[in-house]
Amino acid sequence: MKRVRSVELSRQFVIKAILFMPLLGALLCAASLSQAEDLPDDFTVHAPLTLSGEGPWYRLELPLGVQLNARQSTLNDVRVFNADGQAQPYAITQSPPQRSVDQTPIAVKWFPLYNSDGAREAEPKIRVERTPNGTLVEVQPQGEIEAGEEILRGWLLDTSAINAPLDQLILDWSSERDGFQRFSIEASDDLQHWQRWGDGQVARLSFAEELVEQRVVNLPGRSARYLRLLWKSPLSAPTLNAVQLISTQPGVLPLSWSPPISGRTEKSGVYVWQLPVALPLERMKVDITQPNSLAPATLYGRRDSNAPWQLIDNGLLYRLSQNGQDVVQDEMELSGNLVQQLKLEVDDRGGGLGKDAPALSFAVRATQLVFLGRSAPPYSLAVGNPTVKSAALPLTTLIPGVSLEKLATLSRASMASTPVAPAAPVTPAEASGLDMKRIGLWAVLVIGVMLLAWMALGTLRSSRAK
Repeated sequence: MKRVRSVELSRQFVIKAILFMPLLGALLCAASLSQAEDLPDDFTVHAPLTLSGEGPWYRLELPLGVQLNARQSTLNDVRVFNADGQAQPYAITQSPPQRSVDQTPIAVKWFPLYNSDGAREAEPKIRVERTPNGTLVEVQPQGEIEAGEEILRGWLLDTSAINAPLDQLILDWSSERDGFQRFSIEASDDLQHWQRWGDGQVARLSFAEELVEQRVVNLPGRSARYLRLLWKSPLSAPTLNAVQLISTQPGVLPLSWSPPISGRTEKSGVYVWQLPVALPLERMKVDITQPNSLAPATLYGRRDSNAPWQLIDNGLLYRLSQNGQDVVQDEMELSGNLVQQLKLEVDDRGGGLGKDAPALSFAVRATQLVFLGRSAPPYSLAVGNPTVKSAALPLTTLIPGVSLEKLATLSRASMASTPVAPAAPVTPAEASGLDMKRIGLWAVLVIGVMLLAWMALGTLRSSRAK
């Protein structure tokens, strides 16, 4: 009799459990879907996108402001939504830092450019001898210039051997021409048509019984077979001893600059800046407002306030007036490592940078987002969620057979304005790193187990009463 009653008990429990399983399964599916599906309301900042081209893939260069508004420095909380609020498949491409200790400058040939004394300000006319691949062998003035009347106007650089965008120019010159050297930079592929690349300046100064040099000039990151350097004052053009160039890796995105941020003065001549998040900085710029400022400086950085300061660079910062114009050197190079705090120590014997900390701008290599547009536009970019996980795909998965050439031909997406939102206060759930969706899933599981236990207990009581 007891055996029959036990079998009947088990049978009733199994029947109730089977009847309950679809309900438990539905609850688990709902919890899983709520955890996997991203919704626009889960993000604090949104920005509409403007499309150019037919798609279906679009590439968007993310402004630095997007990264500053993200709640995760790794950009895990970036999404693209369509008009129906559906998240779009996407991939993120980031260029590696360009400044590295292994980067070797490439030496190039240089040739003097002469003018006659009566046409010292004119553009030099030259005749050249080149090899079939375009390498310069000889450069001579076009027309006769009498001995003693030639004026060194500038220099022609042969960069035809460098098949990559040019990022930096490094000069060394004769010691009798110390001080500031200012010149214009022009580029050409045929020696006939020249494109202006801006101005350059280098300096060699004696300061406090030390030699302070600034020999590096930043270039716009474009390719050219030849460069022409024309001195602002022909009589001051120096004799070059060495010319080197640093090229940009193929496919590297341009630098993206931040708006100026304020800092604090730690003590006289020592300034500290705090960045919103840790970023792989490649360049920084100090706003030198006071005329005739000269500041030999040492730059340090660190990941957070608990880490020791690490030496980044030494350099000379200045704003000096010459012939009614300001000569400015206000940038310093960084290694591309993650940095959230910067410290600048200035030698006050040069006049310093003032009592208050100057404003500072910083630059990182731009980040590119590629997404597959599905369903109804318009599309919008969303950012700002401290707990969501990354949904990015590998670029080779998003675009089968992708290459640098194919990537460059994709349709474009742009943002009318950078999304800006006030920094949201950290809630207790964010501070402790809790994931509310994960907690909800566990709550459904616990409730299901409790219901099964309650059913088993009810069946047991019913059998005892009988």
